[in-house]
Amino acid sequence: MSRHLDFPQRSRKSTIPMNQTLVDYFRFPDDTFRSAFSESGLGSEGFFRFGSQIVCYGQCKSGVAETMNGSDLPDASKDIKLVGSDIQLPFDAAQVVDNLRLEHYAKRPAPGKRKITNHPLARRAYYLVRELMPVSVRKHFQKIYFSDWKSLAFPSWPVDLTVDIFLEDLLRLSMEVSGKSKVPFIWFWPEGAPSCLIMTHDVETSVGRDFASTLMDLDDSVGIKASFQSIPEKRYEIPKSYVEEILSRGFEFNVHDINHDGQLYENRNEFLRRAKRINKYVHMYGAGGFRAGAMYRNQDWYDAFEFSYDMSVPNVAHLEPQRGGCCTVMPYFIGKILELPLTVTQDYTVLHALDDHSTELWERQIALIRTRNGLMSFNTHPDYMIDRSGRTLYESLLEYLQQMIARERIWAALPGDVDRWWRDRSQMTLVARGNDWEIEGPGKERARVAYAALNSLGRLEYEVDGVPARQHFQR
Repeated sequence: MSRHLDFPQRSRKSTIPMNQTLVDYFRFPDDTFRSAFSESGLGSEGFFRFGSQIVCYGQCKSGVAETMNGSDLPDASKDIKLVGSDIQLPFDAAQVVDNLRLEHYAKRPAPGKRKITNHPLARRAYYLVRELMPVSVRKHFQKIYFSDWKSLAFPSWPVDLTVDIFLEDLLRLSMEVSGKSKVPFIWFWPEGAPSCLIMTHDVETSVGRDFASTLMDLDDSVGIKASFQSIPEKRYEIPKSYVEEILSRGFEFNVHDINHDGQLYENRNEFLRRAKRINKYVHMYGAGGFRAGAMYRNQDWYDAFEFSYDMSVPNVAHLEPQRGGCCTVMPYFIGKILELPLTVTQDYTVLHALDDHSTELWERQIALIRTRNGLMSFNTHPDYMIDRSGRTLYESLLEYLQQMIARERIWAALPGDVDRWWRDRSQMTLVARGNDWEIEGPGKERARVAYAALNSLGRLEYEVDGVPARQHFQR
């Protein structure tokens, strides 16, 4: 378990300094900007815009729309006020970020979007017979369920960057108002790496479990270590030798649901009973991480868990059984738990839902994530690599990743390493030493001072160790 598991939750007030939301993300000095306040308590929640491109969800003085589809969303940027040298926003910035990350916007489906397949009884019936159905039959049912995925307006496919763009725009606005052209902050990744990559493998059957050794060989051939999530009850046995081999080879062992029946979050009482069993397995195996079956999640219930990090929240979930998405490519805290969002489409989805046997979609998603220096998080299954086509696709992906990691100095890490780093970074501070800045806090020797700078066109650029950290982008 991580040594910083007591990460403090942010207090919520009726008027919340926008600065704290930015400090939590960027880790710049607390006194960098004067006060910037967000308003709260402004009536019902809904969708609105912040500028021409950013979709927000929350309470807003400028007005809100109940749904995204077909709505002419109110633009909150026109109601920003300057009170002296302070910024006053017509919405609560912290609330907007939480509503997106925690998927609160998805709890009220748009009219006409409720499906009989979303009903708990329908889901239970599907999982009762799922293991008896060949993949070809499962594909048929899944294509019916996902038939409307291309029409979903929000989050944005194939990667949604709303939270990251929103926070960068708030930083840019604060810099412009305060007259600062350059602001120091603690870089997102250790040793100045431009982005981070993690590989994970969910093991669904005994066949997949028995393929784990071969899969570790494939990963090792390109210098990547991965985490294996295994189901602790009903599906298959977890021999001690299986766990020991994973750990002895430098890979990670984590817990995957309880029995993968799709009912973990069906009701609160049943969830609490299952959460206790999950916590028992987490402690028994010494696991730091968890992923729910089929990416089901309810982030408002995570306080019942005792693992250090979760990997169950997709960035955009158009092709997952539970729609939504956290709209960010960066880790974030849910109370004491760190969320490592799944930012890249799963292999099963690519192969069977999209009938794609190329790495084209993954390459598009990787490119988008890199523009925000984010986390490239993969989930591939040994169960689908038994078939030659699945293994060939994964080998092509590994070859592409190997070249990218070497060329761009990407930090290829285990999920547990990212968990420890992000917790360390959350405790770091920047301290002025004459004309320079020093980082204080746990893990500071791996951290780097970065700068966010406004160029002559008003674009925000990042610089680490005197080197541009990413491609320039227009906002």
